[in-house]
Amino acid sequence: MTSLIKTMICDSILQLTINRPEKRNAISYELMDAFDAAIEMARKDEAVKILLIRGAGEQAFCSGGDLSVFHALETEAEAFSMLSKMGEVLYKLATFPKPTIAYINGTAIGGGCEIATACDIRIAKQGTKMGFVQGDQAITTGWGCGTILMEKLPSSNAFSMLWSAKVMTAETAKELGFVSEVVEDDEQVLSYLEVFNNKQREVLEAYKSMLVRKWEQTSLKDRMMDEIKVCSKLWEKEEHLLAVQQFRERKR
Repeated sequence: MTSLIKTMICDSILQLTINRPEKRNAISYELMDAFDAAIEMARKDEAVKILLIRGAGEQAFCSGGDLSVFHALETEAEAFSMLSKMGEVLYKLATFPKPTIAYINGTAIGGGCEIATACDIRIAKQGTKMGFVQGDQAITTGWGCGTILMEKLPSSNAFSMLWSAKVMTAETAKELGFVSEVVEDDEQVLSYLEVFNNKQREVLEAYKSMLVRKWEQTSLKDRMMDEIKVCSKLWEKEEHLLAVQQFRERKR
């Protein structure tokens, strides 16, 4: 089964569907590679005007990293190898030269929220929940997107999401500015995107380049990697390893 489904819709919107519904669309090494390849392909394809990311099924957008795969990582070095790999992918997503949209069509937890943060706009389906739960696992955001969140939200709102580690409704996320629009169904997503899609590609890319230039000038990638290093140090601590063990035991 393909872990990332690529579908062109409306002739110019490339939809990437995270396709591991049996794992609540959790991220594996294979998915990291698939994301990286898809982003590179979409960057070069002039037919692609907008990138849209969603989860397969109705239950989850993305539940973060697949702990059944990553639980074996115990040292700082092992953790950094995995975390920085996805951090590189999400930096490419954040600085992608075309509009990127996260359609949070199901639960987004931990790294799932980081993927959504790396996108330009977040649209959430009514009834979905989301949260940066990393704090409850005795770590910080591990893929570098706490840094991006601080770029996109007022710091007080970002701190509220990160420090509390709470899972919140789509409506609360909209109040905080994390979500731009709450929709009832997929059709409303396409209606929302139609306003952007009918503009010239060069216009969309020119506006996006303004933000990307700012991030390049303020060393966004280096700041993300510094964040990832902090998470890597916390990863090997007993508190995190115990939290992972307890989580896996609950899932049995």
